[in-house]
Amino acid sequence: MGKKPTSSGLFTELRIFFISIKLTVFILITLAATSIIGTLIPQNKSDESYIHEYGNFLYRIFKAINIFDMYHSWWFQFLIILLAVNIIVCSIDRLAAIWKIIFIKIPVFKISRFHKLKDKEAFSSKRSPDALIDIYEKLIARRFAYHTVEKTDNGFCIFAEKGRWTRLGVYIVHSSIVLLLAGSLIGSFLGFEGYVNIPEGSAKNVIFLRNTMVPHELDFSIQCDDFNVSFYETGAPKEFRSSLTIIENGTPVRKKDIIVNDPLRYNGVNIFQSNYGADTPKEIVLAIFSNSSSMEYKKTVRIGEKIDLPEGMGELVINNFMNNYKFKGHAIGQSFFGSITSDKGETQNIVLPVQYPQFDKMRRGNAYISVADFKHSYYTGLQVTKDPGVPVVYTGFILMILGCFVTFFMSHQSICVEVMKKGKTSSVIVSGIANKNKPGMRIKVKKILQQLEKTG
Repeated sequence: MGKKPTSSGLFTELRIFFISIKLTVFILITLAATSIIGTLIPQNKSDESYIHEYGNFLYRIFKAINIFDMYHSWWFQFLIILLAVNIIVCSIDRLAAIWKIIFIKIPVFKISRFHKLKDKEAFSSKRSPDALIDIYEKLIARRFAYHTVEKTDNGFCIFAEKGRWTRLGVYIVHSSIVLLLAGSLIGSFLGFEGYVNIPEGSAKNVIFLRNTMVPHELDFSIQCDDFNVSFYETGAPKEFRSSLTIIENGTPVRKKDIIVNDPLRYNGVNIFQSNYGADTPKEIVLAIFSNSSSMEYKKTVRIGEKIDLPEGMGELVINNFMNNYKFKGHAIGQSFFGSITSDKGETQNIVLPVQYPQFDKMRRGNAYISVADFKHSYYTGLQVTKDPGVPVVYTGFILMILGCFVTFFMSHQSICVEVMKKGKTSSVIVSGIANKNKPGMRIKVKKILQQLEKTG
C-alpha cells in the first residue's frame, strides 16, 4: 500500500508549486492574453449591443464566463491572487539566504576570494606597512560603513564593505507589485462607480451602479443647492457648476462648488461633475388668447396644478415637460404637455412648444395657449466613485520607484586593501567585489587606489 502524504510533504509540494518560475510565466501569459481579449471585446456595454454583435449563442457563452466585465470576474481576480501568492512565496523562499548576508554582525572576509579577482590595482609605497596602516584605515573608514583590519606576517589587510541592505532592492520591487495587485483587488471588491441625477434644491442618497444600474445606498445624502451653466456664442456649454452639500444624519457637513475635473471628496467617496440636463420647471407663465373675445390673459401655472381658464373655457393642467420633443419626426425643442377639460367633461390634450407660440392654434379650440415665460430648471449629473485601493496602489508605485532605484543604481560593495613589505618598499594591492555594476566597481577601485597613492 502507498504511504499517505504527510503534512510536511504536502507543504513541500505546495512550496515547490508556488515558487515555480513556470507558474509565474503561465500566469503572466494568461493575464496578457485575457487583457488582449478585454481590449478586443468592448467592456461593460449593454446586453442588446452584445447580442447584436455576437449573436445569442456566443452572447450566452461570453456572459457565463463574464467576458463582458472581465476585470471584475472571479477568474481574473483569482489569477491576480495567484500571482501575488507566487511572488510572496518566491520572495520568502529566497529571503533566508539574503537575510544572513545583510544582518550578520561580523562579516567573514576571505583574502583568497580577492586574490582570484582579475581586475586589481597596485602600486609601491616607500613607507613601511606600520606607517601606512593608520593612514589607510582612516581613509577607508570614511568611504565604507564597515571595515576591519587584519595583520599578516609581512603587512596587513583592510577589508571594508557597504550597501549590504541594497540586496533588498528586488524584494522592495516584489513588495510594490504585491501592493499594486492588492490595491486593484481591494478596489474591485470594495469599490463602486455609479451615477445619479439630482434636480436643483433636491437631495439623494441612492446612486445607480455603472452597467448594472443596481441601486446603491450611500452613507450620506448629496444635495444640489444650485446649478449654473454658461455657454459659448455657438451655444455649446462653456462651463457647468454644481453647488453641492453633503448631509449626514440630517446635518450639513461639507459644501463645495464642483466643475469638471474638480470633484468633491468625502470619506473616500469622489463626486465628479459628469453632465447636466434641463429639468421640469416648477412654474410657467401661459398666454391664453380667447377666440371669442380676442382677449389675452396671462396665468402663472405650477406643474401638476389645475387652474380655471378665463371666460368659462374649462380647466387646464400642465403635467409634463420634455427637453427635446419631436412632432411627426421633426424636432421642436422644449415643450410642455397638458390637458383641457371643458364644462361638459370633454378632455383635449395639448402640446405647447416654447419656440412655436402659434402651435396650439392647430387644436381649433375656444382659445389657443402659448408659453410666455418660464424659469429654466436643471438637474446635475454626478459620477460617484469609491476606490479604497487607491492609497495602496499609490504606496505600491512609490515602492516600485524606490525599489528600481536601489536595484539598478546601488550595490553591495566589498573592498580589500592588501599591504605587504617588499624590501625597503611596500606593495599595495586594491581589489573590489560588487554584486551588481561591476564596471562601476572597477572605477571605484581605481579612485581608491589613487587616493591611497597620494597619501602613502
